[in-house]
Amino acid sequence: MKMLAEDIKNGNFKTAYLLCGEEAYLRNQYKNRLARALCDPSDTMNFSRFEGKNIVPAEIISLADTLPFFADRRLILIEDSGFFKNKCDELADYLPKMPDTTCILFVETEVDKRNRLYKAIQKQGRITEFQTQDERTLMKWILGTLKKENRKITEATLQLFLEHTGTDMENIAMELEKLLSYTEGRDVITSQDVNEICTVQTTGQIFEMIRALAEKNQKKALNLYYDLLSLKEPPMRILFLIARQFHQLLLVKSLAAKGYDRAAIASRAKIAPFVAGRCMAQAKSFTTEQLKTAVQDCVQAEEDVKTGKIADTLSVELLILKYSK
Repeated sequence: MKMLAEDIKNGNFKTAYLLCGEEAYLRNQYKNRLARALCDPSDTMNFSRFEGKNIVPAEIISLADTLPFFADRRLILIEDSGFFKNKCDELADYLPKMPDTTCILFVETEVDKRNRLYKAIQKQGRITEFQTQDERTLMKWILGTLKKENRKITEATLQLFLEHTGTDMENIAMELEKLLSYTEGRDVITSQDVNEICTVQTTGQIFEMIRALAEKNQKKALNLYYDLLSLKEPPMRILFLIARQFHQLLLVKSLAAKGYDRAAIASRAKIAPFVAGRCMAQAKSFTTEQLKTAVQDCVQAEEDVKTGKIADTLSVELLILKYSK
């Protein structure tokens, strides 16, 4: 990311760029910054955009060979092409021969680093991967945004906010905008504000459901389940998320028993530190055997649905009833 920012700042550009990774917010921010620096997007004579899996490489090559019209360069933006998951040897062979007056900007979520086109860009262009940001980076970003708006927030409230939003920066930005509008005219954002206006993501509701199961609060657990169903969440996705949460708790409990601290657990479990902290606390409500059995029950529930023994909605409901008794 630093090298890409330097290219934009200094105006020294490569002929090919690949922006990839799961953090869509940063990916789109840098896509727009880079595109504006390379060419005026309103310049329809020199800016072309392609999107989707049906892009014809020969059309890209023909366009790239065309000299820019009264401009320094031609920019071709290609998004979600699938060229880096499947092969696109035509472009991989073409890039080394492409004129310096053309720049191709690829934007993809997933890539295969063994792909020939990936290696071609790696050799003569620049690849920037945007990964999910860690807790410290997210907090710094949120605090910076709040500071620009002359707002304050305590660390505990900030933690609560992240528990609601998760680590997806697009979602954080959207929820932050809602929060700022809701608290307009006030300096301090409170936990009550977060609870009243911020939407809890599905994964957050699953966490609350598991907490309700641990507390044997059957009514709350079922209400959370019905809320998810009303939001059109498929029962099998809910089952998958419940199974994943139980598995995550089992892993965290095992690592904690070996003496690992929160940071080490987060690293080994590949989760954010604040998520690791929540899981460490929640895992204490279950024995290791209970968690193992819960994971097995989730697997069995999925099998029963797939073999037609039980309806998907009922299978999850019975699982919730069993663990909230």
